[in-house]
Amino acid sequence: MLNITYKIGEIPHIEELIDLFNCSDYFPIKDKTDLGRIATMFKNSNIVITAWENRKLIGLSRALSDFSYCCYLSDLCVRDEYKRQGIGQKLVELTKEKAGNQCKLILQSSPNAIVFYSKIGMKQINSAFIIQREY
Repeated sequence: MLNITYKIGEIPHIEELIDLFNCSDYFPIKDKTDLGRIATMFKNSNIVITAWENRKLIGLSRALSDFSYCCYLSDLCVRDEYKRQGIGQKLVELTKEKAGNQCKLILQSSPNAIVFYSKIGMKQINSAFIIQREY
């Protein structure tokens, strides 16, 4: 049985974030050119929840919320070897709890995670739009 600790509001070191991203199917970081962007992503988020086994970062949720109407769950990431153990679902639950009952939780899923979000009770919508960022 895993001894997992969840922390709210603690932003891991950039090296821990990169290691987590590279040990999951989230988005691998091949070079160090995006370190500034990653640091800014977390600095400007108002909900960051992490999952730890001892001192090892094994999962995270990063979101932006107005705590009144909506919460955008931007990142949900769990190390591959820790998946299917309820960690991702717990991170979503804690994010929703932190955002508050008045907020709807919104996210853009990667194609390989659609089944997971459906399984934990999220409803798929077709009314989202995007303007891609400039690289």
